[in-house]
Amino acid sequence: MDKLKEVDVLLEKAILVGVNLRNDKHFEYSMEELTNLAEALNVEVVGIVTQNLERVTPSHYVGTGKIEEIKSFYEEAQANLVIFNDELSPSQIRNLERDLETKVIDRTMLILDIFGRRAKTREAQMQVELAQLQYMLPRLVGLHASLSRQGGGTGGGFKNRGAGETKLELDRRKIEDQISKIKKELEQVKEQRETQRKQRRKNAVPVVSIVGYTNAGKSTIMNQLLAKIGQEDHKQVFEKDMLFATLETSVRYIELHDKKSFLLTDTVGFVSKLPHHLVKAFRSTLEEARDADLLLHVVDVSNAEHGFMMDVTNETLKAVGVEGIPTIYVYNKADLANVPYPVISGDNIWISAKQGNGLDELLQIIRQHIFSDYVTCKMLIPYEQGNVVSYLNENATIYETAYEEAGTLLKLEAKEADYAKYQHYVVK
Repeated sequence: MDKLKEVDVLLEKAILVGVNLRNDKHFEYSMEELTNLAEALNVEVVGIVTQNLERVTPSHYVGTGKIEEIKSFYEEAQANLVIFNDELSPSQIRNLERDLETKVIDRTMLILDIFGRRAKTREAQMQVELAQLQYMLPRLVGLHASLSRQGGGTGGGFKNRGAGETKLELDRRKIEDQISKIKKELEQVKEQRETQRKQRRKNAVPVVSIVGYTNAGKSTIMNQLLAKIGQEDHKQVFEKDMLFATLETSVRYIELHDKKSFLLTDTVGFVSKLPHHLVKAFRSTLEEARDADLLLHVVDVSNAEHGFMMDVTNETLKAVGVEGIPTIYVYNKADLANVPYPVISGDNIWISAKQGNGLDELLQIIRQHIFSDYVTCKMLIPYEQGNVVSYLNENATIYETAYEEAGTLLKLEAKEADYAKYQHYVVK
């Protein structure tokens, strides 16, 4: 049985094709990432073909002379799939499939397929399905043609070929109806999210949102912080060394030892050339970061391309309206980068989340940002106002308690709002 599974996994053998436009300095990394994306779907990469061009060829993406090279390489390597490093137009897909006589997948379809498999919640599944349908709509003709070439392909590889064979058989109107239906459902989910956000704002609980490139260590940081404060194991979020391990937004309530608390949210990771439809579909999820009081931008400092990854993350955040929020740059995996850690420099910190090294320092910077409006004072509260003492014991940090003739004397640190509310009890 295991042997059968092994054969299945290797059914998809792909040639990767990329065009290096005007000597793009990130091109090599982009192709490396394409390999990782293919491998995330159990596709075996058996060859890579690249071409330097000033602009892509409108009809075939690559120069027409390159088609023969791809074809002979494809036959020699006994591949059954060609994956292109950019989103292809409907006519490019048709022309390439006709001339290469094989199934053609572009980077967008690859990412959509990965998202389709990783989505666990109903909301994430709807968001992915919406992006898949919107991608498919203008490509129906080309995709219908490729169905005849798909063959078996069970086990590994593309289970749903972008949006799935069953969906490809729908006519345009049915797809448009489905898009409309999903949009309405997502609008309702968005309204629920907005209600939750309003409640949080009303309760004045600060929100810290973790953002960053895929596989930078966001979930590891969240889990390590939860462990640090003794949070139960079932609150841990899924983490694995893989692309897009988590698509769902996780929200965790963090209560520190001194009664201060905040909400920690984790968002989907980003990747270069993230499909436009996908960014739009995940907009409501990504908007969690828009209402944050503080962003933790997690960076894999051990990756030579981490500067480029930061740019991609910032551009994607900007695309969904996340701007002007105070940000701490968390340079993770410092142990693999052989740089000193934990080190703090302004709003930058170098840590190793896996080793749990630098978390105390990270919590300290978070505190400085989100609890800067706390006030330290002394309050003398009459004994008949025991409910106020109870409230402050629950919601403030009490440093000293003394029982005076006139009432309970507290030395405390409280939120500015609570300080203003009980200011008449403040004593010098």
